[in-house]
Amino acid sequence: MLGIVVSRADSASVHIGEQLRDLAEWERREDHSRADSEGGGTVYHTTGARIREFEKPHLNLERPADAFDDPTLVVVASKHAGETGPLLTAHHTGNFGPAEHGGDTNDLARACPNAHDRVLDCLTAHAPEGYEVGMECTHHGPSTVGAPSMFVEVGSGESQWADPEAARAVAQAILDLRDVAPDRQIGDDAPRRHLVGLGGGHYAPRFERVIRETDWAIGHVAADWGLAAMDDLASPESADALAQAFEQSAAAYALVDGDRPAVEAAVEGLGYRAVSETWVRETDGIDLGFVGSIEQTVLRVDEGLRFGERATTATAGDPFTVEPLPDTLLDEARGIDRQRTYEAVEGATLAFGTDQGGTRVTGPVVLASPGERRAVVERLATILAERYDTIERDGDVIVARESVFDPERARTLGVPEGPAFGKLADGEAVEVDGETIPPGVVRKTRKQRFSLED
Repeated sequence: MLGIVVSRADSASVHIGEQLRDLAEWERREDHSRADSEGGGTVYHTTGARIREFEKPHLNLERPADAFDDPTLVVVASKHAGETGPLLTAHHTGNFGPAEHGGDTNDLARACPNAHDRVLDCLTAHAPEGYEVGMECTHHGPSTVGAPSMFVEVGSGESQWADPEAARAVAQAILDLRDVAPDRQIGDDAPRRHLVGLGGGHYAPRFERVIRETDWAIGHVAADWGLAAMDDLASPESADALAQAFEQSAAAYALVDGDRPAVEAAVEGLGYRAVSETWVRETDGIDLGFVGSIEQTVLRVDEGLRFGERATTATAGDPFTVEPLPDTLLDEARGIDRQRTYEAVEGATLAFGTDQGGTRVTGPVVLASPGERRAVVERLATILAERYDTIERDGDVIVARESVFDPERARTLGVPEGPAFGKLADGEAVEVDGETIPPGVVRKTRKQRFSLED
């Protein structure tokens, strides 16, 4: 059940509450077990959701989830204040460092990464013309809600807080969260596909880009100022706050924005893993247990591992084999068409090794069985046809033939070196002492042999 918190101290929250009640069929009930100022009094019920109103500003609430009947998710309808113009936002709550705006110092509320991901999509779908949508870092209270939660907001000034279209867009996005789980499902792919975000500004475009473009969700985000507020990450208080970021986000990985060795060391010291955006994008849609097996056996993504198209159906525990690629054939294919070589390997493997920032295939390749190596080799062999006239297979060898200009033959026919050589090499006839020399008579067949086993 979705619990929706409205604060009478927040005009934008009140307007969102009015739009919520207009968008669905609600049953009014009276709850005299709680004070009207604490979420009691008139309560609104509809399928999958409840609205309760509180007198206090949202930032100062303590365990608002207790007012609901065991909610799976709590969403706080709120305003966003800033110099950012018309903006609809969503963020998790709590404090990295001192509690200057509600909640407790170095204390974080339980995040809802999956629902947060979904609400950004819903806000985008419903946003009125002229409004942007964005995510913010974790900031302000409450740090204790009692259920997975987030704020969904209208910003950024008085005119937007009073805008019925903006309030309606936020209200619709909130209602769209009925039956949406707060977390990604685990299934056979543990841990959850959740990230903690560390670094960057108050608004988090990099983390938002990851949410929108991959299947990863993001929980708590400690912006630069949040990391600075924790000061010494090795101190017990800061280490506890950083550990909470993972625990309260149900995450095992941190995406670190920028070069932050001290932050990465603190993450690793807590038993979690700091990863790059490259790692996040490479593992998009791939079983994390399988990722772990390949990284442990072959190499890590940040060392050049890339996943092939067949990895999307692999799961943890699936058998695989690691095979080398034939060096001379691979070198020749890369020299002819490096991008096509990459695509040929990517399309026929579970994973493969690269260098030069993940752009150049080096091998080895990871396959479901040793017999699949032949298909990869044959894909590489087809690239040779861009340069060679004929390609034949002779046992474990590829024999490639091409017609090339023979300068020695041209000399014997009296062709002077220089422009005439160039014309013949380009397939043009030349005239020497009144005699036409056709290009075909100064060509020879060159044969190259490429082992499939080296």
